[in-house]
Amino acid sequence: MRYVAGVDIGNATTEVAIARIEGSDIEFLASGIGPTTGIKGTLDNISGVFYSLKNALAKLGMDYSDLQEVRINEAAPVIGDVAMETISETVITESTVIGHNPSTPGGIGIGVGTSVLITDIPKITEPMDIIAVIPSTVNFLDAVDIINSAKKNVSIKGAIVQTDEGNLINHRLETPIPIIDEVRLIDRVPLDLVCAIEVAPVGSVVSTLSNPYGIATLFNLGPKETKRIVPIARSLIGTRSGVVIKTSQGDVKERSIKAGTITFIGEKKSVTVDVDEGAEKIMDAIATIPEVQDIEGEVGTNAGNMLDNVRRVMARLTEKHPRDVKIQDLLAVDTFNPQKVKGGIADEFSLENAVGIAAMVKSDRLQMEMIAQELTNKLRVPVYVGGVEADMAIKGALTTPGTSTPLAILDMGAGSTDASIINREGKVKLVHLAGAGNMVSLLIQSELGLDDFELAEDVKKYPLVNVESLFHIRHEDGTVQFMTKAIDPNVFAKVCLYKEDGQLVPLEGIDSIEKVRKIRQNAKKKVFVTNAIRALSMVSPTGNPKDIQFVVLVGGSALDFEIPTMVTDALGKYDIVAGRGNIRGTEGPRNAVATGLALACLPQE
Repeated sequence: MRYVAGVDIGNATTEVAIARIEGSDIEFLASGIGPTTGIKGTLDNISGVFYSLKNALAKLGMDYSDLQEVRINEAAPVIGDVAMETISETVITESTVIGHNPSTPGGIGIGVGTSVLITDIPKITEPMDIIAVIPSTVNFLDAVDIINSAKKNVSIKGAIVQTDEGNLINHRLETPIPIIDEVRLIDRVPLDLVCAIEVAPVGSVVSTLSNPYGIATLFNLGPKETKRIVPIARSLIGTRSGVVIKTSQGDVKERSIKAGTITFIGEKKSVTVDVDEGAEKIMDAIATIPEVQDIEGEVGTNAGNMLDNVRRVMARLTEKHPRDVKIQDLLAVDTFNPQKVKGGIADEFSLENAVGIAAMVKSDRLQMEMIAQELTNKLRVPVYVGGVEADMAIKGALTTPGTSTPLAILDMGAGSTDASIINREGKVKLVHLAGAGNMVSLLIQSELGLDDFELAEDVKKYPLVNVESLFHIRHEDGTVQFMTKAIDPNVFAKVCLYKEDGQLVPLEGIDSIEKVRKIRQNAKKKVFVTNAIRALSMVSPTGNPKDIQFVVLVGGSALDFEIPTMVTDALGKYDIVAGRGNIRGTEGPRNAVATGLALACLPQE
């Protein structure tokens, strides 16, 4: 009798299956899971392996010394990044811009005038149109008195306020004006320059300042200047209020970095594609290379910098020279990336077209042997590299009740999408592709402009709700749920994530549940549906996914509340029967590779 453990080191989690083997019989006793430490396929993974093993062994009252054998997977690391399509900084040469969604702007309409500090208005004697700049050091009642008592030849057309007192000021004015408030960096607002301010009605968005020709009309710009202010207009799309200030020429410098080209190197040919052509062209190019040997980016460009960074990171962790690190696959998807507006004074961003890229480094069995040797020394138990993930995953997937050969599996994890197919004779064909759950989170983080990757992970995992009162919420599918206890007033009227325990996590600065839902679902389709069809095409005996009949979905991403349905629906068009696996009849779609590794410990016939 032997106790063995299969350990699957993934990009996000490390999973363990503990089994007892007697002769040719195997009985699974426990499973464990923990976070992967370090980048997958490096020595940093060892701490995560210890944690996950301990998690599983504790359920049995066992220790590491009770094991006779441990098998780990061949782990291909995957790194995701975004290569910008055309620029790394928004190019603005003669303007500065405020564009955000303060909760209490005042008034409605457009005002054009010269920016003047509120305390300087009484000193003005000549006729002029003015936009009052009101810092937090000026009490809002004092500001109201100054505006109401302004000389007849001085016309106050609008105001920019540092505090959140826009409505308080506007309600006390004899003549209402458009007011933008909550401008935190008001000290950066240049004075004595012409500026235009717009506040839209409640429920509407700015229309003139989000239109390049609207800005050109207000400032009397020529064709060349109008072309340069396009990023300004784009940064104001969807906001309720905005300000554009015309600064002195050359106040903001231009800088741009090319997106660059990507070259796919095969055994017999190479193909180069420009990132500017978009993700579809990139994926068409990689499809023409039967077996990719390496992938390179143009030197000095965003694409080149991103791929070079992948090599440098892996070289440092594996103690190799960067030129010896080979990239075996790449997934590219079209997305948007919020670029900070250079010259902005309210942390505004412009959504620019971008290409999201996930790159997979070729698996190095020697590196995995080093991890196995280090684990052997520390555990004092023999540790072996048990096999590639897709092969082990199909062994584990076949423990799903109701399955049999021939069978294909899709292992959808955090970093990679792996596919395997096994025929009736037991012959296995497999493929590893870059891009999975982490790539989805990257796209969500990029398109929503989130600072926190963990928040993007939660947006991916949990459905959305609108908090419509202190006692009821409306789910994204339209259903209403009434609460037994009052909701925290801090989340009232906000878009929130709805977690399993009913916890509401507000998405600050986001006022459209439809926008978040669309971005989330599109990101999942771009990554998982694309990779599912791509992977199954590569393992199909004929190269056509239609020739595969049955597919089992496994991996952590198969637990997602949307992804399995999306993939199943997409594969239904190819007459493929697909569904979420249930490893060993108890684990759901998780633990397939770890289970397969434990099964690999059985005596070979």
